[in-house]
Amino acid sequence: MAENYNGPLTPDRPHMKSLWKEQEAALFQGDLGQRVYTSRLLGRDKSLVLHGGGNTSVKASVRNLVGEDEQILYVKGSGWDLEFIEEAGFSPVRMPHLLKLAKLQSLSDPQMVNELVTQMTRAAAPAPSVETILHALLPHKFVDHTHADAVLAVTNTANGEQRIADIYGDKVVIIPYVMPGFDLARMCAELFPKHAGPNTIGMVLLKHGIFSFGATARESYERMIALVDLAERHLQQHRAWLLPETAGDASNTASAAIAEMAALRGDISRAAGFPLLMTSDQTPRTRAFLQRADLNAITQQGPATPDHVIRTKRLPLLGRDVAAYARDYGKYFAVHNAEAKETKIMLDPAPRVVLDAAIGMCTLGRSMKEAAIVADLYRHTMDVIERATLLGGWRALPSRDIFAVEYWDLEQAKLKKSGKPAVYAGEIALVTGAASGIGKASVEALLARGAAVVGLDLQANISGLYARADFLGIQCDVTSGDAIAAALDSTVRLFGGLDMLVLNAGVFPGGTAIAALDDAQWRDVMRVNLDANLTLLRMAHPLLKLAPQGGRVTVIGSKNVPAPGHGAGAYSASKAALTQLARVAALEWGADQIRVNTLHPDAVFDTGLWTAEVLAARAAHYGLSVEQYKKRNVLKTEVTSRDVAALAAEMLGPLFAKTTGAQLPVDGGNERVI
Repeated sequence: MAENYNGPLTPDRPHMKSLWKEQEAALFQGDLGQRVYTSRLLGRDKSLVLHGGGNTSVKASVRNLVGEDEQILYVKGSGWDLEFIEEAGFSPVRMPHLLKLAKLQSLSDPQMVNELVTQMTRAAAPAPSVETILHALLPHKFVDHTHADAVLAVTNTANGEQRIADIYGDKVVIIPYVMPGFDLARMCAELFPKHAGPNTIGMVLLKHGIFSFGATARESYERMIALVDLAERHLQQHRAWLLPETAGDASNTASAAIAEMAALRGDISRAAGFPLLMTSDQTPRTRAFLQRADLNAITQQGPATPDHVIRTKRLPLLGRDVAAYARDYGKYFAVHNAEAKETKIMLDPAPRVVLDAAIGMCTLGRSMKEAAIVADLYRHTMDVIERATLLGGWRALPSRDIFAVEYWDLEQAKLKKSGKPAVYAGEIALVTGAASGIGKASVEALLARGAAVVGLDLQANISGLYARADFLGIQCDVTSGDAIAAALDSTVRLFGGLDMLVLNAGVFPGGTAIAALDDAQWRDVMRVNLDANLTLLRMAHPLLKLAPQGGRVTVIGSKNVPAPGHGAGAYSASKAALTQLARVAALEWGADQIRVNTLHPDAVFDTGLWTAEVLAARAAHYGLSVEQYKKRNVLKTEVTSRDVAALAAEMLGPLFAKTTGAQLPVDGGNERVI
């Protein structure tokens, strides 16, 4: 066995090394605890497994409730990620029955799932991995399985099998590609005993992945590291390790690409039949890949491993002809569905990866998590493709094999379990004045309904308001056209477009009678409450037009529009003008399928405008307690920022799908308004 490389992690050297640390390992007790620890070590290295990929197991003797010793296989449960797995993430399955199943000549997927589940010793455990039977039949206590990039780069070549034999000799058993699940287990049951010898420490599944085994968790794990290290050394020795990058940045294409990106995202969402978020990667590494002269040839073969297809589709879209991609996907489905044993129902024909020189690599999903997973998978796919190409020529699996996994009953079952998506899944909302009060509550309401949200505010704390992938906080002066343009640019670049707009930012200068109202104060109020909203509406309009389900706008007006009060001339006039502007927008933008509605809140006291001192003073002015003053309305109820935000969010949704130009009070009932 070649010694693992433990020197500096430089681009031109293989980097695979053991992450085992004695102090860490000592915290994990027993065989299952050790299994958890090394599984996490595998999961930390993204060149080995990605987003739920790979699986691990340990065999143990367990005394059951009636005092009998049972041989149990603890195997990674479906839905768990190795990087974060816990003991509860392993499914305990009775070994004797698994070994009997391995001897069957055939077993359907539903039958296999049923047999695995009914042999578990813990009813609340997750469903066992589809490769459970394969783990059971391998005669080793600990078994690890990964989809190592380096191994895939070697096997996905024209002479991949011979290269694997040259690299490993008798250290591994080589298994030809076969569909994962029972068919793979059955083939391994036949071939492994025939070819395994005293030096065998692993097994390579061509165009799929690699296994390692051992008597201890550490031995199995470090054998995996050593085996993958050999593949990386082979790539380095054959000048297939270093990959190119492009110098400079992508700023020269930034401005022109924004409208084009939003249009592309709209086209793909319509092809899918539901809205999708789209994020762009224009790193030097990605741009170098997109500039390859052979891009069409190397990207239109298939994924690095069939496991990825459920996330990425078989092929990326080259360029922006979504209609042609959808037609080709339909043909791909028709050809292979005709060959299938059982008729399949076609999935949506929209791409999840787009490769375009001007806008980079774009990936799509109904959530930012989904889009990020697709991006990770394809970044690793690029590495595998390029290294395989340098090694002698990239060769993916035939489309019929990819189709078999994409439309595999077990994979489809995973999708069905995901449940109904949130109402705004795949859509993007922008909220102004988002750092506090109604704006912050609106952000929360939209996030809770599945939207990706951009929050604008003059306060610097907006950028750190939420640490989550589906929120972007931008410090922004909404009275600056340049600042708004930059915010919209960032919105499209991160999320793909704009579907919904909540115009909330505003100022209330306090009580000033008209006789004392100077020009500067008047202009300041109009600049924020009216002019800034006009600018944002005008600049957002081209993006809202491209929204897959139509653009929507909720304007936060004020009770002062229908019922103004003393000393609020500038504020009342600005909100009235904004309301009139919203009505005109509703008229003009209806043909573009953009809805514009207005809310008129009143007496919302949990905002930055109302300090405890001001609230107490106003209550005293009316001879009321603070609690009485808060409920000074027909329904005798308090109106909160969350109440207003909930209605603002709902006005953007399906309940108001046929309403535009409306004005709705949210004030607990104001006698003057009524």
